[in-house]
Amino acid sequence: MKIIVAWIGKTKDAPIQTLTDEYLTRVSHYAQVRAVQARDESSILQLAGRTEKAERRSGGKSTLALMDSRGKQFSSEEFARFLGDYQRRNPLPLVFAVGSADGFSQAARARAQHVISLGKMTLAHELARVVLLEQLYRAFTILKNHPYHSGHSSGGLHLRVLFPESRSL
Repeated sequence: MKIIVAWIGKTKDAPIQTLTDEYLTRVSHYAQVRAVQARDESSILQLAGRTEKAERRSGGKSTLALMDSRGKQFSSEEFARFLGDYQRRNPLPLVFAVGSADGFSQAARARAQHVISLGKMTLAHELARVVLLEQLYRAFTILKNHPYHSGHSSGGLHLRVLFPESRSL
């Protein structure tokens, strides 16, 4: 499976780049993965072969999944099923794109095959990239029955672990 993770804009914070690199390395154990820093929305559409000209010519050279707050929400297990199904049925590269702070235009969302939300909360776009990469890694570990996810199947990390002194949690 080939995955391209693209985002708009330069990485401003070194810790974000460190986490990006770490999760790209982890995902690379399960799929061919490539990171692309794009200049703007049209660059992402061009990368995915989703410009009007490219679609007329070839029907698109990849499948585009935009990360957008208005998209479909998945649990980690559902996202793993989505990836597993895609891997079995589709030979085209899967491009996951994280937009700028302003998100994606309606025109870009219309050109995408999938619009996916990372949740109802608003995330900084650089943080959204890291969350996406972590969820890609988690999805592959779920598909491979790796223990990374096993402690989270009952609903996630319990707050008492993070704040043991709190009695109100």
